[in-house]
Amino acid sequence: MLPKSLRTSLIVFSGLALANLCFPAENAVSTHMANPLLSKSPLPFEYPQFDLIKPEHFPPALEAAMAENKVEIDAIANQTAEPTFANTFEACERSGIRLSRVRTILSSLASAHTNAEIDKVDADFAPKFAAHYDSLYLNEKLFKRIEAIHQKRATLGLDKQALRLVERYYQDFVRAGAKLEGAARERVKEINGELASLETKFGQTVLKETNDRGVWVKDVGQLKGLSDEEIQAAAAAAKNAGRPDEYLIRLVNTTGQPALASLENRALREKLYNASIGRGNSGGEGDTRAMLTRIATLKAERAALLGHSSYAAYFLDDQTAKTVTAVNELLKQLATAAVANARKEAADMQAIIAKEGGDFTLQPWDWAFYTERVRKEKYDFDEGQLKPYFEANRVLIDGVFFAATRFYGITFKERFDLPVYEPTVRVFDVFNADGSQLAIFIYDQYARPSKRGGAWMNSYVDQADLLGTVPVVANHMNIPQPPEGQPALMTYDEVNTLFHEFGHALHGMFSKVKYPYFSGTNVPRDFVEFPSQVNEMWDTWPEVLSNYAKHYQTGKAMPAELMEKMHATEKFNQGFLTTEYLSAALIDQAWHQLKASEVPAAAEAMAFEADVLKRFGLDFAPVPPRYRSSYFNHIFTGGYSAGYYSYIWAEVLDAQTVEWIKSHGGLTRATGDHLRNSLLSRGGSDDAMALFKELTGSAPDIKPLLKRRGLD
Repeated sequence: MLPKSLRTSLIVFSGLALANLCFPAENAVSTHMANPLLSKSPLPFEYPQFDLIKPEHFPPALEAAMAENKVEIDAIANQTAEPTFANTFEACERSGIRLSRVRTILSSLASAHTNAEIDKVDADFAPKFAAHYDSLYLNEKLFKRIEAIHQKRATLGLDKQALRLVERYYQDFVRAGAKLEGAARERVKEINGELASLETKFGQTVLKETNDRGVWVKDVGQLKGLSDEEIQAAAAAAKNAGRPDEYLIRLVNTTGQPALASLENRALREKLYNASIGRGNSGGEGDTRAMLTRIATLKAERAALLGHSSYAAYFLDDQTAKTVTAVNELLKQLATAAVANARKEAADMQAIIAKEGGDFTLQPWDWAFYTERVRKEKYDFDEGQLKPYFEANRVLIDGVFFAATRFYGITFKERFDLPVYEPTVRVFDVFNADGSQLAIFIYDQYARPSKRGGAWMNSYVDQADLLGTVPVVANHMNIPQPPEGQPALMTYDEVNTLFHEFGHALHGMFSKVKYPYFSGTNVPRDFVEFPSQVNEMWDTWPEVLSNYAKHYQTGKAMPAELMEKMHATEKFNQGFLTTEYLSAALIDQAWHQLKASEVPAAAEAMAFEADVLKRFGLDFAPVPPRYRSSYFNHIFTGGYSAGYYSYIWAEVLDAQTVEWIKSHGGLTRATGDHLRNSLLSRGGSDDAMALFKELTGSAPDIKPLLKRRGLD
């Protein structure tokens, strides 16, 4: 199809076969029968044939699918019949099914289970995709048909969703440059091609840097403080890397590393921290500074060609925030209180350092370690006490799934007959309360070198009544895989992340819209995190927590006193957490609020970042940004350019909604059905803020967020 949306990227698309034109049937491409990507999957709900797909299948499938899609779109644009909603908009929504399917599988594997061959295909085709979609967006005849219908849309008797589709398509084409002419039009094409290549290369480089910069340890005594399971995992990682007599602490994508909370060896903590922050800015092939400054320059130039003062202004114009001023004001409002809290937290840690005879000033590599010391002293609570109660399978089945069953009435049944791309990946059928199948859910739990960092949801098949498609969605985590025979024990942060990501999955699974453009999570970037953040509330909801938080050895429930201590510390360390997040969000805005001529040289990139933090009062050395620019995948390759503020923006809505849920019965079917029907099922088919007001009955209010984070 043509775009689902331009909200996050100019190359995010989906689509279906054009019904009113003649093309080879999906299952009748006789010359390509050996290529499973060139035919519709015969598996339930078009679930991908992972067992048959090989890297060499992608290039010919992509070339064929792009050629077919161009024929489809040209047929729509060149038809002699007067433009109608059916022969233009619905036809576009039905086009590009093969291309959408192949691109989805490629991008998913490039993130979840890549290799050198897949990386090469991803890099080779990124500029080709950009050129292909430019040829669609900048198709003058197609735009004239869209514009003609847009001009008379109020007189066509369209229903609300169809009318919104016309308005969104028109806006997306204009934002892509459909009204540009001559040199400006050609320059946008050049920029899109170069950006596609650079963004792909940035992501691949960061993944390689993260894998290459793991910290090696020869003496197990240096790992004092880590659990037996963590030490065994480090030994297994080293063995897999060909050094069986050593230990390897792998890096995760954030600045902070999990082992920093436990390692007693301060020198090793410093080494681990420096390995983390050195990614992408230490010279050599892994240096990303030239890439990121070029990306920022190109985005600023493209925004100017499209009539905006900066890329941030361009991006925010299509979000619920609307303006740079609105985002800056929110971030500034929170920054002062957050840093003040962080300084108080640091003072508590410095006092413990002094009490224990330390003669050093608190540093970033000390924060997580002494946070646990303070937590234990203030609350007699060590977060490590929680891990034995967070066995990964029980968290998923008795926590995440249990909450969804109680709130929405949906149920889950694991199946083992569908192929997976990696042996530890699991597959579940999801059923409505009436027994009808709602979706297929794929769960990819473990970290591995072939997988990018972080956690995310993706959709292999989007729901759309127009197409008769049922959702196939996936969640991806990065929980360290334990040695064989050992349990996978999660930190509370990982538990919270799983509930969050499953909130995205629910948004995709509950979709009930006509057009694929509006399906599931196809909503403004600063709204997409809202439903997932709401779902986090269930991880500590007493009925849910008591159902899944059971000791992995004894099966006994988490003691009430430990639960109480956990709840008592909910606002603990919020100064740090809010400050590190806001620092990253402001770095994102700073890069993307620049004009092209203002972007610093590559060598000055990290100095620019430091200056930004100083200007906003966030230059508090013990609390570094959650991501530094040189490995900030979200904003330089992950679709969050100028949009990282979305998490806190959405949390304003989330905190208010949680209060609304609590006041309307909490974990009840009636409340869950209202959330499902009024918001989750409607995707992007209505204005995001209108959906929020329909759900809660009121406009957004920041006070619940300030209260939650202890910033009031």
